[in-house]
Amino acid sequence: MLDIRVGEKGEIVLSGRFDASQAVKAETFMAALTESRNVDVGDLQYVSSAGLGVLLATQKRLMATGHALRLVNVRGHVREVLHYSGFDQIFEIEAAPPAS
Repeated sequence: MLDIRVGEKGEIVLSGRFDASQAVKAETFMAALTESRNVDVGDLQYVSSAGLGVLLATQKRLMATGHALRLVNVRGHVREVLHYSGFDQIFEIEAAPPAS
């Protein structure tokens, strides 16, 4: 299950599994965005092609108005998926800090 919320600093926080069963929920939330936002994916366990599609559609819509999503706290499986899909060429991505 995917949890989407607005964090304390106004960032969008995604956690859980972002797959096809959660795409409509995410699309509805992302459709309300009208300006640049950080998207914290540090607690995202999995992202499927459907999840990537939601992020890409949102990015394209925002870029048309001079805004963008910035993916932060990217780690593990999600980092690999973003790299192999070429999303690191479309999004500004900030890796998660190393664990201490």
